[in-house]
Amino acid sequence: MAEVIRMPRMSDTMTEGIIVEWHKKVGDKVKSGDLLAEVETDKATMELESYNDGTLLYIGVEKGKPAQVDGILAVIGKEGEDYKPALAAADSDTPAAPASAAASETATVTPAPAIPAPAASDPAASGKVALPAGAKEIRMPLLSDTMTEGKIVSWNKKVGDFVKSDDVLADVETDKATMEVVGYEEGILLYIGVEAGSAAKINEIIAIVGKEGTDVSAYVAAEKSGANDAGAATAPATATEATTAAPTTAAAAPADVETAESATNGRIKASPLAKKLAADKGIDLSKISGSGDNGRITKKDVDGYVPAAAPAKSAEPAKAAAKAPAFIANGQEGYTDTPLTQMRKVIARRLGESKFSAPHFYLTMEINMDNAMTSRVAMNEISPVKISFNDLVIKACAMALKIHPDVNSSWMGDFIRHNQHVHIGSALALPEGLIVPVIRFADQKSLSQIAADAKELYGKAKDKKLQPAEFSGNTFTISNLGMMDIEEFTAIINPPDSAILAVGAIKEKVVKKGDGFGVTNVMKVTLSCDHRSVDGAVGASFLQTLKKFLENPVTMLV
Repeated sequence: MAEVIRMPRMSDTMTEGIIVEWHKKVGDKVKSGDLLAEVETDKATMELESYNDGTLLYIGVEKGKPAQVDGILAVIGKEGEDYKPALAAADSDTPAAPASAAASETATVTPAPAIPAPAASDPAASGKVALPAGAKEIRMPLLSDTMTEGKIVSWNKKVGDFVKSDDVLADVETDKATMEVVGYEEGILLYIGVEAGSAAKINEIIAIVGKEGTDVSAYVAAEKSGANDAGAATAPATATEATTAAPTTAAAAPADVETAESATNGRIKASPLAKKLAADKGIDLSKISGSGDNGRITKKDVDGYVPAAAPAKSAEPAKAAAKAPAFIANGQEGYTDTPLTQMRKVIARRLGESKFSAPHFYLTMEINMDNAMTSRVAMNEISPVKISFNDLVIKACAMALKIHPDVNSSWMGDFIRHNQHVHIGSALALPEGLIVPVIRFADQKSLSQIAADAKELYGKAKDKKLQPAEFSGNTFTISNLGMMDIEEFTAIINPPDSAILAVGAIKEKVVKKGDGFGVTNVMKVTLSCDHRSVDGAVGASFLQTLKKFLENPVTMLV
């Protein structure tokens, strides 16, 4: 059965996206996980992946054209299948676009060329159950460019609660972070479709909001039984309205709206305004008792906070013990199964694809770090932020990429994209898996600016507060295990990059100096390259330039 692909909401403030590039054309075979298109939102240019297998039958928005959120982008189905009934049904199921884009979160783009729409059949005759008038679906939003499903960590509302359009409905764990989701609908929460602890696929119904007393049980039963599958005749648009939920950010939330909830699963919840006030005053939110619904922290709580004596940490040893692996008595066998986090699932899929689809080759070089160590001490005497060795490597790589643009590239299947900007991803290990915060325009920033950006991004990543624009768009990646005393290793390329640099520890080494011997400090780096877009000589030249910058850091300052 043909499936309609719609424009997902890729940021909390997104109302439309511009198709930067289609990576598939009509007639191409498409697999789940394939890159369909690149979409420019108000925050970043992100990849749109397919979640269906089949043949691309129809493209509704041309390259360079915008499509509003939930607008029809494409149709995927069986080869030779007539996609027009599914397209017409989907088109009739989409509310008409209002005069103002801001007035509706589900306005659609008219596909071209226009397809004559057959008369809609009666829902009762087709077996389809319509959503009661006034009721609106809340669907799982796309919260990251690599997300295929989201796990409901907790619901902040329960069935029967009144929901405002800016209320935080739930906390959703994606492959990159745990984010707050707003439904953008107002009414009574009539139905919750995914329990806390369970996962929902992109665009799956997670809740229904409507008028008090509305019975949605028949509609829910029809959805679960498959009677309302796409392609069947649909109810009039006035009776069936769907909304894709969106993540919230402190910057986008109104300053006078207190939307967050109390601490859940160790995460502190507070309104965006309360968070900002606490940050300005240097107050630790974990020490404040919230007076809002379910104990959420509000502006009033921050304003009235009086520091108290630090609480005893008697619970810390118990917490550490709880995390320790439970070993059993000698001579017995046993095991523990740990469910995969969303982040770990995507790491397994993406890096597996990279390792087995991109032909890797590796180049290792030894770099003398004596001058870098001396220069870093001098820089930190005047820098407002402590500059790390990793910051020096980021800056050196950024400048070397400007000289060797072939390394700052991406393999796109039938062409190579040479990026004209430098965004350096710096891999960070978290308990849930690996995430890559991105220092944007690293070549244009000073070492102290890079250090400040990196510190902020690492803090957000550890608190699971990174937003999509902060962990996407990398053109080159660095993985540093030097602080863990690893001397040398190889890294798997982080798509869509063509290369990744593995950085080892700085070690003392005895070398011949003049007529005798002396000690010098060396660091080994290994460049993993995608041989489809980077040749051996190109990778080697890049490392030679990197070596010159790191062995004489003053050259990065002029």
